[in-house]
Amino acid sequence: MLSEVLLVSAPGKVILHGEHAVVHGKVALAVALNLRTFLRLQPHSNGKVGLNLPNIGIKRAWDVAKLQMLDTSFLKQGDVTALTPEQVEKLKEVAGFPEDCADHEHLAVLSFLYLYLSVCQSQSLDVTVWSELPTGAGLGSSAAYSVCLAAALLTACKEIPNPLKDGEAASRPPALKILLINTKVPRSTKALVAGVRSRLLKFPEIVAPLLTSIDAISLECERVLGEMAAAPAPEHYLVLEELIDMNQHHLNALGVGHASLDRLCQVTMAHGLHSKLTGAGGGGCGITLLRPDLERPEVEAVKQALTSCGFDCWETSIGAPGVSIHTATSLDAPVRQALDGL
Repeated sequence: MLSEVLLVSAPGKVILHGEHAVVHGKVALAVALNLRTFLRLQPHSNGKVGLNLPNIGIKRAWDVAKLQMLDTSFLKQGDVTALTPEQVEKLKEVAGFPEDCADHEHLAVLSFLYLYLSVCQSQSLDVTVWSELPTGAGLGSSAAYSVCLAAALLTACKEIPNPLKDGEAASRPPALKILLINTKVPRSTKALVAGVRSRLLKFPEIVAPLLTSIDAISLECERVLGEMAAAPAPEHYLVLEELIDMNQHHLNALGVGHASLDRLCQVTMAHGLHSKLTGAGGGGCGITLLRPDLERPEVEAVKQALTSCGFDCWETSIGAPGVSIHTATSLDAPVRQALDGL
């Protein structure tokens, strides 16, 4: 077990192109989003294992000795990649939750307990996880949380070598600056996927070509990003903007648009910028490409216009590093303060 504090982060994700089409066997482009989830693991010897999730107001602790006395053989039964309902119920007993609990806050605790009991259940430690990612927005917040937990526990218990460290090079697509906008309109991914399938069955000769066209957009975007990785040029951004516009129209034709997303696209287009939904649609999030030649006042103006619509807006980038280990000095002060519980 490591003796020093361990700091780990993992990125969120957005889908550039291919949402919904991917359900029907087409290509999708998913990229790392540089809004990150951060984890601080502090080994100690007080006989406790603690979990602190300040984003959702959870703070829990368990006695390591009591956890060791539990029969955890149920964790090793069957397919370890997917817990059975019976295994989940037993984890709830360990956590002290009622049987009918199912919200994401309880699931976050159960995920931690499952990984802790599976990897290093005899260790005394405190784990704090804080995220820049909004939950339930289709941006990979659950995956980033789980990756941070797994990477930190496996690294701390010396089951794996350290993940990517600060400043280490990685083979990634070129970083593109974007605005990420959350319309805050709730939607059901399941219902939207079912709607596209229904439309495909009803109008196969119309919808199937749309899915094929989205596939071609994904492949063309992949080709352009490959060229940009070697030598980015202004023409590349013009092509990316065209692809964004075409895909957004296709997604509207598939029936997964929403008035809030139309408004998002109208606002950004008024500032000469190009946007599309990302993820399931029907509300949720959209992305806006920021060309390198944009002046700061232009960016601030479009951000203000989007905020005035009631949307949440982040200026960030895609093509970010994957799971990483950090030094304390490399983290921004707000991240350090959140992880230190200040």
